[in-house]
Amino acid sequence: MKTIIKNALIYLDGKLERKELLIDNKRIAQIADTIFDKADQIIDAGGACVFPGFIDIHAHLRDPGQTHKEDIKSGTQSAAKGGYTLVCAMPNTDPVTDNIASVEYIQLRAKEYGSVRVYVIGALTKHSLGEEISEMATMKSGGIVAVSDDGKCVQNARLMLSCLRYAANFDIPVIIHPEDYALAGKGQISAGKVATRTGLSGIPGLAEEVIIARDIMLAESAGAKLHIAHISTARSLQLVREAKERGLPVTCEVTPHHLVLTDEACLNFDTNTKMKPPLRSESDRLACVQALNDGLIDCIATDHAPHADFEKEREFDHAPFGIIGFETAFGILYDRLVKTKVIELSTLVDNLSKKPAKVLNLPGGEIKIGVKADLTIIDLNASTTYTKENILSKSKNTPWIDQTIASKVMYTIKSGIITYKDQ
Repeated sequence: MKTIIKNALIYLDGKLERKELLIDNKRIAQIADTIFDKADQIIDAGGACVFPGFIDIHAHLRDPGQTHKEDIKSGTQSAAKGGYTLVCAMPNTDPVTDNIASVEYIQLRAKEYGSVRVYVIGALTKHSLGEEISEMATMKSGGIVAVSDDGKCVQNARLMLSCLRYAANFDIPVIIHPEDYALAGKGQISAGKVATRTGLSGIPGLAEEVIIARDIMLAESAGAKLHIAHISTARSLQLVREAKERGLPVTCEVTPHHLVLTDEACLNFDTNTKMKPPLRSESDRLACVQALNDGLIDCIATDHAPHADFEKEREFDHAPFGIIGFETAFGILYDRLVKTKVIELSTLVDNLSKKPAKVLNLPGGEIKIGVKADLTIIDLNASTTYTKENILSKSKNTPWIDQTIASKVMYTIKSGIITYKDQ
């Protein structure tokens, strides 16, 4: 099947160029000023932008075991609506994805029901209990791209060193959720003035920073690849900077919410502002933005974490941590950071596409002849209003409900097939 995208601004090497694009046999076959081939399908982009399909290396699809919150079908539909063509599924499912059978289950479900490609991240320890190394080698033979106990953190440094050494033997990246449980305690939001004003218990940045410092040292000793999930403080970023300056294979990601929100959002006790790591101070937020501009941060990841309404609509202390993010990631960041000239459009697009692909050595992330036609077409001059009724995720736990944001995803295309079309 041949498809031609016409009347488009195509993102090529960091710039938008008015071109036409031909998709043939699932791949990009031609990019030119005018394409004269006959096509089975013509997409008129109406002057919108064609970007590489976005890649999210940190998402929770809740399948198996928690499908009242999300499943692979609904989660990938939500991802496609946000412009994503590939997501990596975290292992904190029920049962935990810590063996080859669980990996194969997710892969089969994704092949049958997925609107985007789904790559599996296996658990670092068995049942993610932080007590015994998981079956990493077997899971790698089944196709996992990394290991992580995300949502949990190995507290025992000796075990963590063993995990890193074992992962290094098989060249498996290790993704950490940095949190010292003793320092974090039963904290609900970031420690500081807002925690004092609200009476909510605080989680100090030190709880994140101590584990990052520890695991950088352990990874250096083990010769392992270390990726730090959802980084959130200025001191954490400095630790990463120092590690990179020493040539260590350390990478990190930041979430959209840590780039645009602070703990001030928690003043009204909206549980959709409760996440881990918690929203931090304005100085930490600005440090994250600066690190994104500097290239210190390696990519943007949503940490898409669905929770049902009945779980989030509780007292702040009892509500679970986390928010959804697929459908809002590009729009929020474009609206709040690109339109306000805080970051360049290229910085946003690259951190959602080719840079996450590089972190975990994934396919995609660029528009060039010969690669699979994984694309998203976005009208930067339109706008989107996020309502509970039009969100495709099963869960609606987002602080952006009823907000109108600049830009709109018009199409998402995976291997030349339209997986989302704005109605």
